[in-house]
Amino acid sequence: MDYTTLGRTGLKVSVMGLGGGGHSRLGRQTGRTEEQSTTIVQRALELGINFIDTAEAYGTEAIVGQALRGRRREEVVLSTKKTMHHQGTLVTTDEVRRGLEDSLRRLGVDHIEIYHLHGVSADHYDYAREQLVPVLRQMQEQGKLRFLGITEAFGRDTAHRMLARAVLDDCWDVVMVGFNILNQSARERVLAHTQRQGIGVLDMFAVRTALSQPAKLRQIIAELSQQGLIKRDAVDEDAPLGFLVRQDGAHSLVDAAYRFCRAEPGVHVVLSGTGNVQHLEENVASILRPPLPASDRRRLMEIFAGVDTVSGQ
Repeated sequence: MDYTTLGRTGLKVSVMGLGGGGHSRLGRQTGRTEEQSTTIVQRALELGINFIDTAEAYGTEAIVGQALRGRRREEVVLSTKKTMHHQGTLVTTDEVRRGLEDSLRRLGVDHIEIYHLHGVSADHYDYAREQLVPVLRQMQEQGKLRFLGITEAFGRDTAHRMLARAVLDDCWDVVMVGFNILNQSARERVLAHTQRQGIGVLDMFAVRTALSQPAKLRQIIAELSQQGLIKRDAVDEDAPLGFLVRQDGAHSLVDAAYRFCRAEPGVHVVLSGTGNVQHLEENVASILRPPLPASDRRRLMEIFAGVDTVSGQ
């Protein structure tokens, strides 16, 4: 495994992180037993992954906690989150406090490296900064969390309206952003700022259904073409992005997707969520391969330069 420093936090983290959410939620959404899901976390640790991301809303904190039993606490960097909404209303300061305590209990630890406000929309950003950040600071002073994080709702905010504001403030040590081949708009709107300010960046949605299911990719490419967001002659409509997969290029589109994101300046950790050990091992192999050929990377940047409307979901 390769490691890097997560911005100004100084944390040494693996360049791939294990995500406890997504469609799989460590396999719990796809029929895996708790024991099988725990095995996935343990295999990730064996492969050198030391960054694990979960959340109260994912229902996987206890699984992560089980997998970490018997390990030295300093070996793992833990990231978890508190959702901004609860039963249709914004969370209160007391709910944030209780949320962290409950997460600590489920994970079986006495502190979290990174505690995020989860899925914050642009409309609710002021509330998060003015009402909830002071509570996070108090818990930080108590030693229950080390660094403050914030995550965007990329599925609804594909243009990064919230994070474009958040990265201008000095209260966030880490951000979680949606960035992938199909939507690279975070490069200028988010990553340009995080690099200047030393903010740690976690990349989510590197691979979603569009880059793992050919039919979905063809559909999205066709829609982007019809909307005039990509040139009609930029890609082969039958095999969009097929030019990436060749002997001296990527092994697959999924392989290309991970390598593309890992090589993006400003991205520290690329998150990978899976409920399958074999997929986990394949994803790790991809993240450790060299960057895509420079000509392929330039072509991808040119094709999708005007796209900020899709997440790849």
